[in-house]
Amino acid sequence: MRYPAKETAAKHERIVKEASRLFRERGFENVTVGEVMKAAGLTHGAFYAHFGSKQALQEAAVAYGQDLSAARARNHGSTKKGRRSYSEQYLSVRHRDNPGGGCTMAALGQEVARSTPELRAAFERGFEEILAAKGGDRKEAIFQTAALLGGVVLARAVQDRRLSEEILESVRQTVD
Repeated sequence: MRYPAKETAAKHERIVKEASRLFRERGFENVTVGEVMKAAGLTHGAFYAHFGSKQALQEAAVAYGQDLSAARARNHGSTKKGRRSYSEQYLSVRHRDNPGGGCTMAALGQEVARSTPELRAAFERGFEEILAAKGGDRKEAIFQTAALLGGVVLARAVQDRRLSEEILESVRQTVD
């Protein structure tokens, strides 16, 4: 049975959106295609009408997540006040505790680094968009992004909540 193009596109977008969220929450290896399809409200069998493989889904999910991050950076603007507001939200306990709703780079960066060239390319395209959204000096934008990512990754990795919050606060005070 053929579905109208608009309906097919909407289903495809739901699959990518849910995959992006689930991958950010649990990583690539800890999420099955069946779980993604269930979260999207579709059957497992419909997956191959949209994607040739789980790897293709991962690439689309990373690109989607990177687009979200770039949009968030653009929404805050490239002024000092905008960058500060972005840093405060990024380096928050809420972001730390909700990787599924947060930054793809912080949640999946290490997995992407060990992955395929295609997945790394999708990640890199998104990173370039994020840098462009931040505006200003490119070296400073790279430094700021690396500091934010490192702060969230470290805050998520430690068990002691006080230390985790100390990491977030320290990085927040250092970046603008």
